[in-house]
Amino acid sequence: MTWEQAIKNYLLYLKIERGLSPNSIDAYSRDVKKLMRFLEVNQMSLSPISINEEAIQQFIYHTAKTINVRSQARLISGLRNFFDYLVFENYRETNPTQLIESPKIGRKLPDTLSTHEIDLIISQIDLSKPEGERNRALLETLYSCGLRVTELVSLKISDLFFEEGFIKVLGKGNKQRFVPINKKDQVYIKHYIHEIRCHIDVKKGFQDTVFLNHRGKQLTRNMVFMILKKLAILAGIKKNISPHTFRHSFATHLLENGADLRSIQQMLGHESITTTEIYMHVDKTYLRKVMDQFHPRK
Repeated sequence: MTWEQAIKNYLLYLKIERGLSPNSIDAYSRDVKKLMRFLEVNQMSLSPISINEEAIQQFIYHTAKTINVRSQARLISGLRNFFDYLVFENYRETNPTQLIESPKIGRKLPDTLSTHEIDLIISQIDLSKPEGERNRALLETLYSCGLRVTELVSLKISDLFFEEGFIKVLGKGNKQRFVPINKKDQVYIKHYIHEIRCHIDVKKGFQDTVFLNHRGKQLTRNMVFMILKKLAILAGIKKNISPHTFRHSFATHLLENGADLRSIQQMLGHESITTTEIYMHVDKTYLRKVMDQFHPRK
């Protein structure tokens, strides 16, 4: 079996059997292709079936010189998944990465914005331009619903259940969830759809997509990054801001205002509650208030 064939089969497995998103599949693919290129450059004639732990260890040592600890751990995890697949399909008897230890990494706390900073960013939108109405609806939805950027740009008109107060979101692994949406955000989306979007020449295949670019196609993830970066600069905010910052802020603000972790988990679409628990570490001031309010020895 060649590396090209093994990777092709693996990607089909990730898509069909595991239902991963295109972005996740690309990430897993890059990990294996890096290993394949390393073997080619170093003229190591090892197939996916014959490669051993020693060769993979050499690759990791070489790669570790140019990437940080967190990236190293992700790379090892990606390779481990690939060889787990080969074992699962009976191409190999053992996983050569099984005994390779991942570097220890600390838990990275997410960056957040205050409600004032979010309002300040949104206030920089030029509503005199057609894309301004779109960008306001876009960012209000990003923050009000705590969406991932891919979920945001993929949102469909048919997924808007405003009478019930929910939107349907297609998350990681093609898992659907319903997320509450407030009345204010509903007004912004309705205004954009009925006053701005209706004048766009919508291209085939994007008739049901909510947020469109001026060419009538779905916005890209990168475009949302650029919109947000530009507004943050205009607002004078120096933090490293991305669409995910709005999602982290959504969860943090809910927690600060008394929401329980289980509800936040469901709205964010986290498979495990341990992923959501990171927000318990974000705001130490909030934790102190909880202690003062509820502990019997306050």
